[in-house]
Amino acid sequence: MLFSFSLKSSILLIFGVHGVVFSFLLLAKGIDRNDKSNLWLSLFIFLCTLYICPFLFGYAGWYGQQPYRDILFYIPFQQLFLIPPALYFYFRTLLDKSFVFSRRHLVHFLPALAYLIYSGIVFAADRLFLHEPYFYADGQDKDFSTWYQLTGFLSLAGYLLLSLATYRKYKRISYDIISFADSVMFRWAQKFLLSLMLLLSLRLLFFILNPEWDQFGKKFWYYSCFSILFYYISVSGLLNSVRSSTSFLDHAAGNSRTASFPETDQSAPAADESIDQAPDAGKADEPLILQVPVPGAGITVDHTSPAAIHVAENAVKIPDLEIWKLRIETLMETEKPFENPELTLPQFCLYLDIPLKKASQLINQGFNMNFNDFINHYRTRAVIGRMNEGEHNLQTLLGIAFESGFNSKSTFNRAFKRYTSMTPKEYLKKNGLK
Repeated sequence: MLFSFSLKSSILLIFGVHGVVFSFLLLAKGIDRNDKSNLWLSLFIFLCTLYICPFLFGYAGWYGQQPYRDILFYIPFQQLFLIPPALYFYFRTLLDKSFVFSRRHLVHFLPALAYLIYSGIVFAADRLFLHEPYFYADGQDKDFSTWYQLTGFLSLAGYLLLSLATYRKYKRISYDIISFADSVMFRWAQKFLLSLMLLLSLRLLFFILNPEWDQFGKKFWYYSCFSILFYYISVSGLLNSVRSSTSFLDHAAGNSRTASFPETDQSAPAADESIDQAPDAGKADEPLILQVPVPGAGITVDHTSPAAIHVAENAVKIPDLEIWKLRIETLMETEKPFENPELTLPQFCLYLDIPLKKASQLINQGFNMNFNDFINHYRTRAVIGRMNEGEHNLQTLLGIAFESGFNSKSTFNRAFKRYTSMTPKEYLKKNGLK
């Protein structure tokens, strides 16, 4: 019996074919560019394609005919223990280009390995030794057992929480280290997490409303929605790869590769950036170790953990805090380092000739802000000063913002409203500056 084309089988076939194509495209790009995030995304898309195969072939009539039925029943299409860690490691490598998958990370794949062994035992018993269905005597595909579907759902939920924890850590680091964090907080990463939450919500909804996972006629809408979501992730992930988006550490290292930022001085020493992992790197609460080269300075700041950079509420108070505050305020008014759109905390340290940790403590304790907000505060003050002098009549507000250190319109608007509770145009109108 050949493939039976119907509305349902044809729709899923389209997603299945595209899934295979996107998977191989990302695999090729990952190998060509040595981009680990593309490799993980390729694996995820391939697993999603396999995930819809039972229903794709079911609507095509293959599960009701021999010899297809006996073959398909013993293939573990739905790798519910493999998809979640593949998603998680894609997210890790997306945020941190220096992430290295090591032996200790293999523990994440032990449940998937156990299920593959279980599937192999079922096949060997029924087809090689007993020569008759024993495990499949009930005629039900083991991929749709309630225990497997439920634990697969819980696994996806757990890895989503891990991904959220990872994102929060990188967000915290970026706001403590760079002054352009809003521009590099990975809109795709945010959309990716949202897609995962939608996927999880979708599975929960259908699990509650219709727990009979092997009922083909009742699951078409679920698998259609799942296909649309993984198709969106596939297309967006491929576009994200084509645009060569990089983590914020590339920018912090002065090695910007996107059109949003100016090229650094090519005469400066090559900057190598890395976020090394501590021994317990597989855990959600693992300490991330950061190394940030300072562009144009010929030096590299020593490894400093985010815990040391991010000052806790019970941190030891700096005795000469007011003196340092005055020195920093004088520096900001005279040297105006905030006008550098790619200013990082290590660069800021060079102005004061102090360690990274102390600079962060001074900003946190002295000004009650993180580094990103502190610098954008001064940039906003500079814009307001120039607006009060009437410069907005000579050039655009965006031009003034760029000259004051902002690198995008959206970042400028957010920072301005954060510190004035008004948009730039509202400020001009309220102060009669138009």
